[in-house]
Amino acid sequence: MRHRIVVLGAGYTGAIVAGLLARRLRPEDVAVTVVNAEPDFVERVRMHQLAAGQDLKPRPLHEMFAGTGVELRIAKVTGVDVDRKLVAVADAGGAAELAYDTLVYALGSGWNSLGVPGTAEHAYEVAGRAGALRLRERLAGLDAGQTVVVVGGGLTGLEAATEIAEARPDLDVALAADGGLGDWLSPKGRKHLRKVFGALGITVHEHTTVTAVAADHVATAGGGVIPAAVTVWATGFAVHPIAKETTLEVTTAGQIVVDATMRSVSHPDVYAVGDAAMAMGPGDKPLRMSCASGVLTARQAAGSIVARLTGGKLPKTPIRYFQQCVSLGRKEGLIQVVTADDRAVRAALTGRLAAVWKELICKGAAWSVANPTFGLPARRRSVSRTAAISAVEEAAEEAVEEAA
Repeated sequence: MRHRIVVLGAGYTGAIVAGLLARRLRPEDVAVTVVNAEPDFVERVRMHQLAAGQDLKPRPLHEMFAGTGVELRIAKVTGVDVDRKLVAVADAGGAAELAYDTLVYALGSGWNSLGVPGTAEHAYEVAGRAGALRLRERLAGLDAGQTVVVVGGGLTGLEAATEIAEARPDLDVALAADGGLGDWLSPKGRKHLRKVFGALGITVHEHTTVTAVAADHVATAGGGVIPAAVTVWATGFAVHPIAKETTLEVTTAGQIVVDATMRSVSHPDVYAVGDAAMAMGPGDKPLRMSCASGVLTARQAAGSIVARLTGGKLPKTPIRYFQQCVSLGRKEGLIQVVTADDRAVRAALTGRLAAVWKELICKGAAWSVANPTFGLPARRRSVSRTAAISAVEEAAEEAVEEAA
């Protein structure tokens, strides 16, 4: 029987893992199945563009995986039994179970309301396609002069505020941030950010914590009120809840705890990548939820799975950061150079060139997903049954020793 690898999720991380496995392993030895709820690949890093009224190129998953040997199943994951090695799914045909030998958990994350009252009823988000389309429709119905408040001063908030302000200069766009505007950036980065916000006419409410969302305003911790015909909630991400319902070792937030190879520390036949994984980076700091982190963990997981199945060497390339890329509308951008552990340094690229650089990165990421087996070698590596079994046994023994 072929070794069954099931990948849950076909976002950036899941699609990359599946493509790399198909590229490196012989189809006679492995069966790779990808389960995804939607039939199209979603460019999550462009959801602020979609919300602002731009049309994105459709990327059907069946076309992306055509000819790769990867089986695509359009279904919703409803549960995972990591002890019985079964995944419960539901599609138009009803409920079913998929058995696996190796599982790659790449279900990612969604928006995080932080439990703030009124967010579920009144706020909009850009963490996924459905949310972005809902916001798009609402923005299209706004009259000139109405106020849009973006809550959250991170990368998502900055990109959403500038994209909306550029696309709809007739609206009054504001940003509410817990800290200072871009306070984690270098002096050059902060200066450019303020310049762009000023040019776009975006009002900035710094050191402002939003405590409640209503239909026409947000309330702040200081007792103030900011008018808002539309509130865009961009305060971070919350991981998919399924992992927390399993016997996997997870954090309080629901991320799967993994080792340096992206393998679960409690279940050696499970790997987690992207936002779903609690992975440590340089300086023993957790990797932040981002596309940049996700792509790196996906490559690490794929390399580790191949190595363990074929008896090869585990990848030793360290996971580290080089830059933070921020689009500030279609004409402006900011590329902040960072240390390996994601701290800003003095160097930063700004302006039109930075916008072009960010666009190239986005296109490159989408291209790598849409061409998962580019450069497919003439001879893929064969799975060593002995290596595969010994890897699982070794991990199980390590888990027992740690528990003792």
